Amino acid sequence: MSTAQAVTARPTHGDAFPRRIVALGGGTGMPAVLRGLRRFVDAGHVEALTAIVTMTDDGGSSGRLRRDRGVPPPGDVRNCIVALSAEEELLKGVFQHRYDGSDELGGHTLGNLMLAALAEQTGSFLRAVEVSSRVLRTVGTILPSTLDDVALEATFEDGSRVVGESRVAAVGKRILRVELRPRDAQPTPGILDALQQADLIVLGPGSLYTSILPNVIVNGVGSALRQSGAVVVLVANFVGERGEVVGLDVAGHVRVLEEHAGGRFLDGVLLHEGALPEQVLERYREEGMALLSQGESLDPQLQVLKLRLAAVGTKLRHDPDATARGVIDLWAAVRRVTERVAGR
Repeated sequence: MSTAQAVTARPTHGDAFPRRIVALGGGTGMPAVLRGLRRFVDAGHVEALTAIVTMTDDGGSSGRLRRDRGVPPPGDVRNCIVALSAEEELLKGVFQHRYDGSDELGGHTLGNLMLAALAEQTGSFLRAVEVSSRVLRTVGTILPSTLDDVALEATFEDGSRVVGESRVAAVGKRILRVELRPRDAQPTPGILDALQQADLIVLGPGSLYTSILPNVIVNGVGSALRQSGAVVVLVANFVGERGEVVGLDVAGHVRVLEEHAGGRFLDGVLLHEGALPEQVLERYREEGMALLSQGESLDPQLQVLKLRLAAVGTKLRHDPDATARGVIDLWAAVRRVTERVAGR
């Protein structure tokens, strides 16, 4: 049975599915969620899928293109295009191709260069994303969180500050707060409407401070999350980043997210359940990372769903299908509780 058939045949909660889903994030976690949710769109269960992608990357190929060509960082957008493309297997080998060497092309991916070229030709990075998505037959809509030239600024426990996503990640100290420069960075047109109209909003998995929060702190997004009538869920990470989230359990991640958004907005948390390969965990311990504690302090009003979410492999990655099914099952669970409380 194919993946799409498996999704179609799975009667998790009758015929009830969220019609419009919005996912916020970046890095390697968000494409996994999108890849799984794409199956539900393909199967006709979900009408609209929107990806809101962080735009603070300043390292690697994306950082070089920002500095050399003046285009927004294309890397996370590129990964989402691949995840949502009907030609994903082909694109993995072409769009994701990274050039070797130390010359001008060395380190760049073909997809990044194509997006940069289209942005220059069309005069708009958003237009470049739209054209690429149409040509590559992506499912859903991909929106950069902002089209402004933004940088991430972190304030650490000791009061010091660092500007630049790559520098923030490299410091290795506990972060108190992150902000964007400029502070009034505006959301890309369509984002606030997508959040307002969504039935389900998914945050994560991914780095709390450098993949998820850069979307939340764009001007107006936190308010839109608080005011949305959607079910909003967080897909928790397997491990905590070195330094940045030392001492934070899952409840701590929830608290930080809601503090940056200006108030409560989360309805549920999706957690991994089950043992993870010891040889894989050892690699993370050597890098100073540990399993993210689920703790016992989550707000009792939050719906919590625990499932086996890990993909088989040498790195800790979320399985796309298990994670997508999990967030939709969590959406259904929150709705059932809401309807029961309302006396329906």
